[in-house]
Amino acid sequence: MNVSEVWRLNHPWAMVYSFGIDRPWLAKPTARMAFGSDIGLLYAATEAIGELPAGSAVLDVPCGSGVALRGLRRDQGIRYVAADIAPAMLERTKRTAQRHGVTDQVHTQACDVARMPFADGEFDLCVSLTGLHCFPDPGAAVAEIARVLRPGGALRASWFRTDAGARYRPQEVLGHALGLLGPSASTTQVREWLDECGFTDVRLRVSGALAYVTATKG
Repeated sequence: MNVSEVWRLNHPWAMVYSFGIDRPWLAKPTARMAFGSDIGLLYAATEAIGELPAGSAVLDVPCGSGVALRGLRRDQGIRYVAADIAPAMLERTKRTAQRHGVTDQVHTQACDVARMPFADGEFDLCVSLTGLHCFPDPGAAVAEIARVLRPGGALRASWFRTDAGARYRPQEVLGHALGLLGPSASTTQVREWLDECGFTDVRLRVSGALAYVTATKG
């Protein structure tokens, strides 16, 4: 069973993760303790959503429980597609949209990130928060995200990096043992994939075991 299938079947950790990430007061100290990371960088990445003008299109993949929806403004007038392979996560995202009062702008889509049912250049922004390590082929995921982004479109992503060092090896081993981590990638690998896909203005930031990247589709 690959990592996508584990998430699709709603592993118990999915509920734990969703509960924690939706509560910054809990997620911030937990992420600092377990991964040495400032998870505030993840919440800050969602601010790019609120900066988009009316008529823009956003892809959130994997959307998880909808943590990125905190960046979406009411009556913003954009199209927000929350995509995930896990039906349970899509249901959580719908509930999050209701809590934030943005249901009218949010559409959910069950799909595999490596084969998404979207047109070339369909989106202005893609957010993929704590996502690349959840994919069985993160390189293919980056290529598919690049395909559906328009020229000039932006990517905001974060992931558990494979070059985090020995300090975080136990977390990596446990993640693989539970089937929750795929092959993931180092910061060097992700930069290379982004370069190959034509991204420019690539900015990588390391925070403990997690890495955060912003890039623009060329």
